[in-house]
Amino acid sequence: MANKIFGLLITSLLFTIQYVNSQNAYTVLTFESDSTFVVISDTIVETNTREFYERYNETPDIDDNVNIVISEQMDNLSNSLQTKNSFRLDSSEVKTSEWYPKNLPDSVYIQRLMDAEQELNLSYNKVVNNYIKMYSERRRNQVEIMLGLSEYYFPIFEETLDKYNMPLELKYLPIIESALNPVARSRVGASGLWQFMYATGKSLDLEITTFVDERRDPVKSSDAAARYLKKLYDTYDDWHLAIAAYNCGPGNVNRAIRRSGGKRNYWDIYYRLPRETRGYVPAFIAALYAMEYHKEHNLEPRFPEIPLETDTVIINKYLHFEQIASTLNIEIEQIRALNPMYRRDIIPAKASKSYPLVLPQEKTLDFIDKDTTVFAFEREKYFPNNTLKDPTDNSSSNFIPVDVKGKAKVIYTVKSGDNVGFISSWFKVRSSDLKYWNNINRDLIRAGQKLAIYVAEKDKAKYAKVNTMSFSQKQAMIGKSTTPKEKTVSKPLDSNYVYYKVRKGDTLWEISQKYAGISSNEIMQLNKLKNENSLYIGQQLKIKKKS
Repeated sequence: MANKIFGLLITSLLFTIQYVNSQNAYTVLTFESDSTFVVISDTIVETNTREFYERYNETPDIDDNVNIVISEQMDNLSNSLQTKNSFRLDSSEVKTSEWYPKNLPDSVYIQRLMDAEQELNLSYNKVVNNYIKMYSERRRNQVEIMLGLSEYYFPIFEETLDKYNMPLELKYLPIIESALNPVARSRVGASGLWQFMYATGKSLDLEITTFVDERRDPVKSSDAAARYLKKLYDTYDDWHLAIAAYNCGPGNVNRAIRRSGGKRNYWDIYYRLPRETRGYVPAFIAALYAMEYHKEHNLEPRFPEIPLETDTVIINKYLHFEQIASTLNIEIEQIRALNPMYRRDIIPAKASKSYPLVLPQEKTLDFIDKDTTVFAFEREKYFPNNTLKDPTDNSSSNFIPVDVKGKAKVIYTVKSGDNVGFISSWFKVRSSDLKYWNNINRDLIRAGQKLAIYVAEKDKAKYAKVNTMSFSQKQAMIGKSTTPKEKTVSKPLDSNYVYYKVRKGDTLWEISQKYAGISSNEIMQLNKLKNENSLYIGQQLKIKKKS
């Protein structure tokens, strides 16, 4: 098979010049087209365009905008209640390996990309290297979660891509789009595994209503993504440009091509693309690398506690997830994980329009045997007079059920720093119930908001006191401490070092970037940290001064 990594046909060598950066001297071979050149130093080979290298060395661009967006999606994945419930991330037994290879030479990455033998051009350069290290070093926890999720989602993606005779490696796009989170939602409103905006989803015939969002359906959204990508490839005849257009829209790519004088090589138009799109193709190449070579980086899949073997039944009457969970003995979180397209735990099916329900394979026959019982279970409660009613549809801005049988109502005032997960754990109620009682959408609550919570009658007085407790008292009530396990005694600051106080969301790599010449490994060794999980908010880190 022809080597796809370079996409170069060397026809005539015009001249050789020297290219020098702060660490290495490279021989630069410039070719007749003057559009692409190869940098060679021993066995290291990088492919780029002349303009990319010239501008990169003037203003190094590590594409922080893309890095931030991808990091946010990975944070959303690991912080979502669905992930926490599916992976039990609070378990002390779950941890990423502390050992993994670092500072690999470029030649190793290049050889592996060559060996991957994909149809897409897998270019390698400093930007790609940065994203490879993000996946293989800085974001190992989330990558291991995605590796586990890929066992469920990749077969769906591959089957769809094969249907349209497209490169199967496009299955890695949702890694950078959504971190394989089917309910991911971006800051600008893109939704689902493939991150479609509302208008784009509708144009691709995806159903988006109060109850159903097919952008979150793995099968329907994958089919739409394949059709859209095929259309983009037919336009540009180049997968790099098609992938870039998928991210920022054909209009932005067309403008970048026009401003570059009609050039149609991704690296030629790199600096004319929107900043948030520049790193998109390098991030895709890095995601492909990380998933293909995860074993070489000691990354092990974490498999979710949802079945990987499933089956689908067709529903033609209104059905609530609670009815299924109660009659088939399935956790409702598992039903949600397998059916993310349903936005309100309701399947709005009827005789004239049916919908699919995905179940664990071993539960499918149970459903078929008990379907009458399932549909009949407390039907009047969920569908009064057999009508479909939006559970959040109420003239009041804060929907509160008139009555929850056998329960006492407690009003809790949201404090700064509270979230749905904390509050539901303090009152020992399900987060789904808390959101239903209070018309909470996407877990969004605000300080000062009044929440109605329904608890056992005998516990009303106990839970009424929660309003007056501090955060640490509320955490202690459920057996969780807010103080670090190991308290450090205050010591005089050493003038030979600078000190950094850890903030929420900090990582060792991000901290190291604040100090020139300091690596995350140096910070770990100096502060005797076992791994990145050893960080906690408020921790004082010693940073060695660089002379």
